Amino acid sequence: MPMEIKSPAEIALMREAGRIVREILDELEKAVAPGVSTWELDALAEQLIAKKGAKPAFKGYHGFPGVLCASVNQEVVHGIPNRKRRLVAGDLLKLDFGVVYRGFFGDSARTVAVGKVAPEAKALVDATRQSLEKAIQVMQVGNRIGDIGHAVQSHVEARGFSVVRDFVGHGIGRKLHEPPQVPNYGQAGSGMKLRPGMVLAVEPMVNQGTADVAVLEDDWTAVTVDGKLSAHFEHTILISERGPEVLTR
Repeated sequence: MPMEIKSPAEIALMREAGRIVREILDELEKAVAPGVSTWELDALAEQLIAKKGAKPAFKGYHGFPGVLCASVNQEVVHGIPNRKRRLVAGDLLKLDFGVVYRGFFGDSARTVAVGKVAPEAKALVDATRQSLEKAIQVMQVGNRIGDIGHAVQSHVEARGFSVVRDFVGHGIGRKLHEPPQVPNYGQAGSGMKLRPGMVLAVEPMVNQGTADVAVLEDDWTAVTVDGKLSAHFEHTILISERGPEVLTR
């Protein structure tokens, strides 16, 4: 399917959707503390969405029960909020979150340290965050999808970590997931050429050990097969003649 090019009016609405996502994630991050349950964070997200006049992007999507994907430690992505899952100091919490605003989606994720974490956990988080920034830097008009994945992969693998291949980034706009897919690995100079007006959600998922993941019996939560830690960051990014614009920053 062809990549959709957004009009200036559509981009303006996506900026608003991105702003709402960022502001709510900021509030959720402030609420993260030992003893807080992932269900409480989900409830807070739903309240904040309503206050901002938006709608949740994830709740009901293919049957997903939560507003927020809340994944802890070895959980890579799509963790279901749970009243019994209370955070403890040293956890790595992945908050993946999106909204719909006036018909357009915004999507972002961040990894939050719960209290003080081990040095190796911090190194994983730092490398994953940095890999997303490396990807954003190459999202210039005329570059290609493969440049994005190569930027992520080369950064994290040089630091001894592995890139999850089972889940990838995506186009975004009137739908949460639009063409093209945006892998977090790949060959520089390959794939679709980046054009002004494209909007992509780029989301490195990086594991401490093997890249292999498995999905639990809830049919949603993806975990590392070796039980080691995973980190996840995501931004919604506009390709423009002036360079990449991060709509969820």
